[in-house]
Amino acid sequence: MSTVSAVSTPSYQYETVYAAVCRHFEALDVASDLKPGMRVVLKPNLLYGKKPEAGVTTNPAILKAVIRWLTERGQTNIAVAESSGGLFNAEYMKGVYQASGYRVPGIQEYLNQDFTFGRRPTAEGFTTRAFNLITPILEADYIINLPKLKTHAMTTVSIGVKNLFGTIPGLQKPDMHRRYPETRDFVRMLCELCETVRPNVTLLDAVDSMEGNGPGGGTVKHTGLTLCARDVYALDVTAVRFMGLDPAGIPHLQAAREMGLLPGSIDLTGDEFIPCSPAFRLPDTRKSTGFDDSVPKLLRKPAEFVMDRLLRSYPDVDRSKCVGCGRCAESCPQKIIRVENKKASMPRRGCISCFCCQEMCPVHAISVKRGLRGL
Repeated sequence: MSTVSAVSTPSYQYETVYAAVCRHFEALDVASDLKPGMRVVLKPNLLYGKKPEAGVTTNPAILKAVIRWLTERGQTNIAVAESSGGLFNAEYMKGVYQASGYRVPGIQEYLNQDFTFGRRPTAEGFTTRAFNLITPILEADYIINLPKLKTHAMTTVSIGVKNLFGTIPGLQKPDMHRRYPETRDFVRMLCELCETVRPNVTLLDAVDSMEGNGPGGGTVKHTGLTLCARDVYALDVTAVRFMGLDPAGIPHLQAAREMGLLPGSIDLTGDEFIPCSPAFRLPDTRKSTGFDDSVPKLLRKPAEFVMDRLLRSYPDVDRSKCVGCGRCAESCPQKIIRVENKKASMPRRGCISCFCCQEMCPVHAISVKRGLRGL
């Protein structure tokens, strides 16, 4: 049985968040894990530099509260480490830290300044034989995973398992999309990555979450909760249920089930919560074909099954919004996006529908269109 701690956390007021962290870590007896001189790494979600209120990144109040809890228990070797969606170097990450509200006392002293990486082999039988991982993760004695509750264009949700994709350095992440263009293969890779990184504790920021076209272009949804668990899969299952969604329909949880990684049962401790109603709005990429009453009820599901295989979702740029920053082209695994005359051009041919471009667009100029596969 896996234990998931739930604490009502109505705001990011610092003492409120700190009290929630204390309750979580007491419920899971995290203090018993700590040893003098441990290298503790905190892995937040920093998709790109964005103000905390945008709901894109792990709120700095969460980081500050966890750091305080650790230092009060004698831990001094602490690093906040993440590789965002762009470059992995000092200059780029300085801007991400600044925009995300991390360059403040109580956090800035612990921000990672090591931008090297190394290679770690995976378990026997995994499809991916080894992962390149950022050095702080490779050298960590203890990893606290700090995801943000969001929807996601490719994987439907971004919670604990998906957050660990940020342990892969910089623009090597598009390479992984290119190697695993189909969602079912990509999410299995994410589970293999999770098993390779093996976070010790996962604490989810679901005070303000994101629904719709996440992880960067959705709508903030106040949900007033934090969740914490040693078992990241148990946490993800619980978070999906909180979102009002069915875990059986979430790609990475399907993969985890096939790999035998899901817990047999979950013990929910702490505060009771009611699943969100209405449920989280899904990204446009996950919307059904949606046949109406003009199609007989018995035929709707077969018709949707056929159409989902004939049609594919593609990114489409609104040129009136595009500012020509080139982030979409930088993040494209297939390198097919071009920026000409300060406007992005996105051909369908060669597109693998990973939606990295939509994910990284800072002005939300990229939407989802459906068209015939291969055209």
